[in-house]
Parts: sequence; structure tokens; C-alpha cells
Amino acid sequence: MAARRMLVAAAAASVAALALTAGTAQAAAASRDRPAAGDAAKPLTSDFGTPVGDNVNTLSVGPRGPQLVQDTRAFEKLARFNRERIPERVVHARGTGAHGVFESYGDLSDLTRAGFLGGAGRKTEVFVRFSTVIHSKGSPETLRDPRGFAVKFKIAEKYGGGVWDLVGNNLDVFFIRDQVSFPDMVHSLKPDPVTNIQDPNRFFDFFGALGGAATNMLTTLYSDLGTPATLREMNGHSVHAYKLVSAERKVTYVKFEWTSQQGIKNFTAAEAMGMQGKDFNHATRDLYNSINDGKFPSWELRMQVVPSDRMDKLAFDPLDATKRWPESVAPFKAIGKMTLNRVPDNFFQTTESVAMSPGTFLPGAIEPSEDKLLQGRLVSYPDTQRYRLGANYADLPINRPLSPVRAYTQDGAGNNGAMTGTLNYGLSLTHPVFPTVDAARFSESKVCDVVTQAPIPITADFAQAGELYESFSPRDQENLVANLAGDLGQVRSDLVRNTMCSHFYKANEDFGRRVVEAVKCNMRTVQTMASHLDDGISDDRRY
Repeated sequence: MAARRMLVAAAAASVAALALTAGTAQAAAASRDRPAAGDAAKPLTSDFGTPVGDNVNTLSVGPRGPQLVQDTRAFEKLARFNRERIPERVVHARGTGAHGVFESYGDLSDLTRAGFLGGAGRKTEVFVRFSTVIHSKGSPETLRDPRGFAVKFKIAEKYGGGVWDLVGNNLDVFFIRDQVSFPDMVHSLKPDPVTNIQDPNRFFDFFGALGGAATNMLTTLYSDLGTPATLREMNGHSVHAYKLVSAERKVTYVKFEWTSQQGIKNFTAAEAMGMQGKDFNHATRDLYNSINDGKFPSWELRMQVVPSDRMDKLAFDPLDATKRWPESVAPFKAIGKMTLNRVPDNFFQTTESVAMSPGTFLPGAIEPSEDKLLQGRLVSYPDTQRYRLGANYADLPINRPLSPVRAYTQDGAGNNGAMTGTLNYGLSLTHPVFPTVDAARFSESKVCDVVTQAPIPITADFAQAGELYESFSPRDQENLVANLAGDLGQVRSDLVRNTMCSHFYKANEDFGRRVVEAVKCNMRTVQTMASHLDDGISDDRRY
């Protein structure tokens, strides 16, 4: 009996030790060790934790003989190396990220149910990814290109929980207003499939054929705003309109802007070229050095508000992504401040693996508007993340919410969740299920129109571009014309050059005339073409 009790006790101790070992292994898997200076106490292991006897010499028949297949550690090392790269983002491939915190200024519960905006001093963890749009992962950070400005809010459970991605650009408008043109636009801006070189003949051909929709964006992009000097010294914009939904289900339309507290600083074309020759990673280096030196960059989050009953009373379509909301129509209101205070520990696990999507929002609190470009992004962004990172990309630490996840998601590559039990479906008569939350229902809206494929009624393609040109200083106007001429002057087609010049002339006659002279177009031809363009604004709707 005594012997049996000893055996039972030993078995129990063994089970406890196994459980402890399992827990330790789980903790070890969560964060892989990296050697510290002078630390020889922790042995090198394979991916499965087995010690490695030799990390320099492969098992072979004699020192000079052929390798043996049984050296699985060597093959594991090579095979993992071959699979280190995941698909590069089609757009926004060149990115830089940083951790930080957002602090709200006050209580916005009259506009939105979003708890993290429901009181002054409420803090939310954020991760920000800055990027260029068109160029590849290793491209210079000096190139003329919109800069992505995407912020992932990880909301604490006490404020409602979940994740909200505010995905925008440093420029406040965009090239197109309908998502169906996005692949064509990107293809035209990407390198030529024959030469693998970006070619202005291609993208100006596309923008000319598109009509005047891109005029506002091109005027913005070819100003010095298109070459920001640092990531710290540029603003961010939501570009799209969104909906705030209150507890009473009232809907208000808003646009967001991140206002740099460091001020705005841009490169001229010559300065950008000079920096590119010195350091084409200058923007990342500047951001990281600033944070590591304790000079934490910050941005104030401001929003513009248009009540839903005023959305059809403006001189332009306020859901058109090619338009900005003038401050005279919708003044800015500061609602919080974001500070970046920590550089990521690992680029791949954070900046490369973060999955930003405007489809990640807070139903019943912050929702997408009917913007036709935004509606397409709601689908395409999470789709490209599933392609790059797999169906379980939300489980990656950088994407995982701080609040609990209670879902019935099933299997898939990379599934490392802790789902237990038999229930993997959301409705049951015999098992307890997670209840839904009435407050998280989508807001309601009336839809009364004909199903059709048609452009928006009010295009207003040229007025804001002209106003922007007029707002520039003489030096900025000069730089804008020179920057445009540098690319448009390379276009061989007279039709394309004249068409683009007619758009700028329609926006502002002085602007168009100066571009015509710079690229040596025929002024009379351009004026004739411009006279046939419609600005899309009826006289009773001009502001």
C-alpha cells in the first residue's frame, strides 16, 4: 500500500511537472529568446526547441562528402529562409511604423457611442503606419507620392473594446471617386510591364482619359506637399467622410485630420533629390531617432462635421473623395491628441504584419459613409490582408485587440487560438452562445433611388484645384508648375499633354497658361478644349 501511495504521488508530481513544463513552453513560444551580450547559458535550438549541436557544419559523409538528408536541422534552416518573405503589398509597400497613445480631449457622446471618445483624458493604445503608395518596399522615401497615414486604435474593454482603423493619407483628396477605377489607376502609376520603369506617358494617359476628376489631387500632389521632408512634419487626412452614430441612433457625417504639432515641412524637388543621394531612408531614420531621443512627435486629431440633413445642400458632393470640405462650410474641432513614444522591437512582426483596413470600424458608433471609393476599400483592404497574412491575420499580436475576442472562427493556416469545446457555430438550442449587443447594430438609413451604373450628378472637378492654386504663395505656385512640367513634359502624345493642360487651365487660367508654356503646348488648342469642359457646378449651388 505504501509503495502504491508513493507511485500515485510520483505520478501526480509528474503530471504537475508536465503541466508546469507546458505552461513554460507556452510562455517561451510567445516570445522567442534573442541572445544577450555575453550570455552563453541558453543553448541554440531548432524551431521545435531541441538543442543544436553544430550550426556551422552540415552532417555529411566525411568532411568533404555529400550531405545527409537526415540532418533535418540544416534543411529546416534553409527551408525557413526560403519562406521568410510574404507577398509585398501591392500599394503602400514602403512603410514605417511606431507605437503610441491617443488621449481624448472631451466627451463626444452627443455624436458617437464610441467609448474612447466619451470623456476627457481617456487613453487608447495606437499603432501608426506611414507609407508611400505606389513604389516598392525598398524604394526611396523621397519620391513624389501620397503618404499613407494609417492609425490602429486598440480600444480598452472598459470603453467598449475592439479595434478601429483610421486609414488615410497625408493629402486631403484623392485621384478617383469610384473604386472600380482603382486597379487601372495603380497599373498606370506602377512600372511599365515591358520596361519595369515608371512612365509619365502611362499615368497621364490614364488621368487624361479619366476626365477632370484627378485635377484637384494632381494640383495637390505636384505641389511641395507631395514630398514631405519628414513623417513628423506632415498632416494626415481621412480623405473619406465617415458617420458618427450616437446612442440615440442619430447620424452625423465627419471627416478627420491629424494636425502635426511639429509643423509642416516639405522638400522642393531639388531638396528631395539631394536627400535621396544622401539617405533614401531619411524619413524612417528621422522618426526613429526622434522617438529614441525622447522627442515624441504628436498630432492633434481634428474633425469636420456636417449634419446629415445638410449633405445635399453643398456646391459639391461631400461624399466625393476628390473634394475637401472647406473650413467655411465645416470648421475643424480638436477632439484629441496622439503621441508616438515607442519604436517597434521587430519590423516584420509589426510594421510589415500590421493589417490596416477601413473595414475595421465600430458599428453603431463609427461607420463608413456611402462614399463610392470607400465602399470598395471596405472589401479590398481586408481581402489583400488575408492574401498576404492568411485568414487568421487578426490573431497576430500587432493586430490583436486588447479586449477579449469571443467568436466562432474556424481553423485556417496560422490558427493559434485557444478555442475549446464542440461549439463552432453561433446559434444553438442546446449550448450557451455569446449574446449580441443591440448598441452595436448598424445605423439605419433610407435608400430610395434607381439601381444604376452612373457617375455622381455633381462632379465639380476643377473649382477646388483652382482655389488651391490661388492659395499657394508665388514660390509654391512656381514649384507646382515646375514639378508638373518635369513629368508632363516627358509625355510624347500631344493629345495627352493638351488634355491635361486644359484641365489645369479650366481650374485656373494663370495656372493652365504657365503649365502650357512650360511643356510647350499650343495655347489656342488648350483654350478650345477647356471651353468644352463642364465644371459640374450649377449656379445655385456655388459656395
